Amino acid sequence: MQAWQVHQNGEPAEAMRLVEVDRPTPGDGQVLLKVRAANINFPDALMCRGHYQVRPPLPFTPGVEICGETEDGRRVIANPALPHGGFAEYAVADAAALLPAPEALDDAEAAALHIGYQTGWFGLHRRARLEAGETLLVHAAAGGVGSAAVQLGKAAGARVIGVVGGADKARVARELGCDVVIDRRAEDVIGAVKEATGGRGADVIYDPVGGEAYTQSTKVVAFEGRIVVVGFASGSIPSPALNHALVKNYGVLGLHWGLYNTKNPKLVLHCHEQLTELAARGTIKPLVSERVPLGEAAAAVQRVADGVTTGRIAVVPTLENGAAA
Repeated sequence: MQAWQVHQNGEPAEAMRLVEVDRPTPGDGQVLLKVRAANINFPDALMCRGHYQVRPPLPFTPGVEICGETEDGRRVIANPALPHGGFAEYAVADAAALLPAPEALDDAEAAALHIGYQTGWFGLHRRARLEAGETLLVHAAAGGVGSAAVQLGKAAGARVIGVVGGADKARVARELGCDVVIDRRAEDVIGAVKEATGGRGADVIYDPVGGEAYTQSTKVVAFEGRIVVVGFASGSIPSPALNHALVKNYGVLGLHWGLYNTKNPKLVLHCHEQLTELAARGTIKPLVSERVPLGEAAAAVQRVADGVTTGRIAVVPTLENGAAA
């Protein structure tokens, strides 16, 4: 079968190589899955660079989120068991963690439903306890993680402010349903948020960016507001001033969604049931901006790493080169 492998850490476009390898052999409690679609996540790029908290042994195949097909023909969502990741024709995954792919979504959309939407659901509902009528601020609102949080925030009855970088991403954020869109390249984020909230600030802030975005968050968070830290796409990990949190009376909440798979896996299943129901109603629908063939996966991962994409890019092994839609 064909699979992308990383033999030496580096930028995805250089580190990933498309090779012919044997199909992986499932271990105890694992199953072999035919990859129908693999969603590209920012952690895939970080793993290529060797900068992610999970460091699979070299060589490894990246791709942490797929819609796959079991040997008996069931369509499932899975997190492949590294080093046999999803950017390949076949992957392996833990049988106990398989989730049914929602019928309302195609393969690429189903592949994109899992990590980003689970992270959004846990961040907004489990950690921040977002309530209807509150104001939610989402950084990088047109990206894969941010777009999921925007949709989930609207589904929860929140007023959503989206922060993006550039006019094209601002258009996407509006289409996603943001009530207010702020282009950080053309506007003063702090001033624009204060204006949009009558000076009160945002009740919940969803931050997958870190760096300057986090600093902005501390200046626009409302009284008793909650900042949910879900990642550092900027590459800069902030050092929060806890005296500031004390004086302004806000909370800083960390979210490592992967921990729930071992600490409380029943809650992951409950979340998937909620997401499946929302998808069936058409309330949420993963924004898949591109579907690319397997041969173009490395270039696509690099675009995600460079922060120039909107929504999600899905790698579809059955597509032929040049046939991306």
